[in-house]
Amino acid sequence: MAAPQIPIDVDPATGVWTTDALPMIYVPRHYFVNLQTAMAEALGEQAYHKRMYEEGRKAAFEWCAGVSKASGMRGLDVFHHYMRRLSQRGWGLFHPEHVDVVEGRARIRLENSIMALHLVQTGRRQCVMYAGWGPGALAWAAQDMGAPLTLSGEETQCASQGHAHCVFEVRRA
Repeated sequence: MAAPQIPIDVDPATGVWTTDALPMIYVPRHYFVNLQTAMAEALGEQAYHKRMYEEGRKAAFEWCAGVSKASGMRGLDVFHHYMRRLSQRGWGLFHPEHVDVVEGRARIRLENSIMALHLVQTGRRQCVMYAGWGPGALAWAAQDMGAPLTLSGEETQCASQGHAHCVFEVRRA
């Protein structure tokens, strides 16, 4: 088994973990997935999906801004670093297959999504919580490159529906 590929710094005075100068937490996957499932049941799937999209988009944008400030990385380098870090932090393996900031489009393949692995063969798209991450990160990159865009995204296929992997499409809103 390979060792984690991300740096984790722990402040001995506070116990706060950071990676790329951003605070992190480490929780069991089953806890996180069960919590998300309970939230979807409590809110209703449509409200849950909308909320997860909005918060995911916002979080991705903020993550990119924070990492750029801490590291000096810019534009699409930050977008690709974000995808790499999502993979390294255990969410699944994110593969940007097509990214065009001028057109405001991206296609992201996700293999081994924690949601799809835990909620196998439900027949529903289970990875919708990730749908805002691509638009948020790509919108940050576009803004950083001087071409602000309003983007949207959706999961167009999910491994929990029997597909080999999940796919997310990002496009102009």
